[in-house]
Amino acid sequence: MDPSSRSTETKAMTQTQAQTVKESATINGTAAGGNAALADVICHMRGAITSGTPWAEALLEAVGRWPLASEEMDGVRYQYLLLGEAFDWLALAGRLLAEVDGLAPPEDVEALLFQGGLPLGVTPEQFQAAIGPEKHRAYLNYYYGVVVEETLLLAVEEEIRKNRTATGLPESRDIADLACRRIYGAPQRELLTAYLAETGKPPSDTLSLGGLKEFTYWLFKRRIACTDSSKVASDTKKGLERLASMQA
Repeated sequence: MDPSSRSTETKAMTQTQAQTVKESATINGTAAGGNAALADVICHMRGAITSGTPWAEALLEAVGRWPLASEEMDGVRYQYLLLGEAFDWLALAGRLLAEVDGLAPPEDVEALLFQGGLPLGVTPEQFQAAIGPEKHRAYLNYYYGVVVEETLLLAVEEEIRKNRTATGLPESRDIADLACRRIYGAPQRELLTAYLAETGKPPSDTLSLGGLKEFTYWLFKRRIACTDSSKVASDTKKGLERLASMQA
């Protein structure tokens, strides 16, 4: 996937929330292994659902017990923890729900995985208690560093298009580059090259979906580190507002 192709708690990120990117928020283990432990988590989840536990409750318990930050299965790599800090809980949810296919209502599963958010009827407080404080900190990193960062990029791209139209300029194929310059101070390709070098990945013009999420989180960290606090807050508020408008 080309990084310029992006799919599109509403309150400004506080200083405390910004600090979470600097905290250690790891999941035990970073490589495939511990098959017995994984099988136990999946077996327990399946047994709980068949015994009458609501599927969302069983799922969140399994997420809380899951020990791996990433794994490879059938030649596919699943990355649940981005850059050791940001927990993509929906990627793990999809992996776990595939193991109990048919035990959860398909329409509810589809709504969860494709619309995001929390399972119907689950409050943020219940979600935090179920997955535990460490994974929840990492989830907040993902929420602000990937979900909100994506909508910030979208909002800035829309501003640029609107300004170009208002001034009679033609549509530009470099909107993503212009947005990256405005937010991060450098064109997209230069940022991608820096990301790949910093993370030890080979040069590439394309990224997988997981790679695109990790690149977005890397951009977020760069913005936090290299931008003054007032602009960080302003840009984050812009991303949150655009996200809220999409969810309305």
